[in-house]
Formats: sequence, C-alpha cells, structure tokens
Amino acid sequence: MSHSESFLAPSAVKHRPVEGEHLLNNLRWRYAVKKFDPARQIESATWSALEHASIHSPSSFGLQPWKFVVIEDRALREKLRGASWNQSQITDASKLVVFARKTRLTQSDVDQYIARIAHVRGVSRESLADFHKMITGFASKPGFDTGLWAAKQVYIALGVFLTSAAMLGIDACPMEGFDPGQYYEILGLSSSGLAATVVATAGYRAADDPFAHLKKVRFSEAEVIVRR
Repeated sequence: MSHSESFLAPSAVKHRPVEGEHLLNNLRWRYAVKKFDPARQIESATWSALEHASIHSPSSFGLQPWKFVVIEDRALREKLRGASWNQSQITDASKLVVFARKTRLTQSDVDQYIARIAHVRGVSRESLADFHKMITGFASKPGFDTGLWAAKQVYIALGVFLTSAAMLGIDACPMEGFDPGQYYEILGLSSSGLAATVVATAGYRAADDPFAHLKKVRFSEAEVIVRR
C-alpha cells in the first residue's frame, strides 16, 4: 500500500492476510535486543513503512495523544544515553524513537481532530457535532487524568511498532530505563506539551548478543487465556 492510500476507507484497501504460522514465527523471532550492530542501518523505505505503521496505531476515540520523536542527531543520542542508564542501544541502534504523550488534552486538540475527520472523509464539521460533544464531555469529566489516559494510548502505539518491526524483519527493544526528567530537558519538551513515556530502539541485532540465542519464556496458553 502506498503512503498516498493511507487514509482510504478500509473497504477500499486490499487486505492481504498472512498465515498464522508466519505471524507466530515472526513474533517468536523477536526479542528485546540488548546489543545492536551499529554498522547495520535500516533502509529508508523500510523505516518509512514502520513509521507509517505507527501512525496507524489505534487510540481512544482516534485522538492520537502522542508524538513519535525520532532522534537522528548523534550528539543528542549521546546525551540521551547518559540519561538512559548508559544503555548501548540508545547510540548503537539504527533508530531511536521517543514515544511522548501529550500532557494535556485541550479543546484545541479536539477541534483539530474533528477538522481532520471532516477533511479526510469529506464531510461537514456540523455533521460531527454529536461526536465532538461526546469527546469534549469525556475529556472534561471530573477526575479525568490526561497523563494516565495518554500513557495507555502510547503503549498501544508501542505494541503496534514492535509487532510491525518484527513483521518487517527489524529488531527492536522497548525501554523504560531512562530518566523522564532529563529527557524532558534534553529534548526541550516543555514548549510542546509532551512528556517522554517510553523509548524504543530499532535496528539489527549484533552477532554476539547473548540474548539472541535464549529461548523465549512465556506462560502457557492454559495459564494465560481464560475461556468462559
């Protein structure tokens, strides 16, 4: 699917299902890479596909309360490594993405989203009045914690990113081992109303990463899936 088709109606996009075993093999292959090969870089077309897969992540109401901050500056990545327990993935992986959540959900955010729906679907904003009212009511209800809600949405996007990376043959590592306050300062997030929630590195595993050869440990189906 070309990127120009990204916002076509689902019925207009040809679906190409993969076999179940192919999906499972890719998920068994992936693991949280501890050592990347710094000499191997992700090709631009492949990375673009992964970025667009992340854009297609689902979210509550479709509000997408996030930004995916792709860190390409090497000096900046060195600084962030210092704020990430000196983990080598931060500098050695081909790509570093900071999954940042919006710290506030404003009326402007809702209005912008409604305008986007109207543009993409070719409908009037007036026809979306009830939906607009519903979202506004949700966001303004007493006790609504924007940060907690947005963080949950960000982790949905992280899951899409990791699964899509595996399907593309890209190694990745989700990382919570960093200082959000230092990231906040280093990346200058204060002016954009964002907070770093989780980090993901992507690239290709080093041949001598000992974790690449360990068996994946998961609880059995009987222990995890409850059928009623």
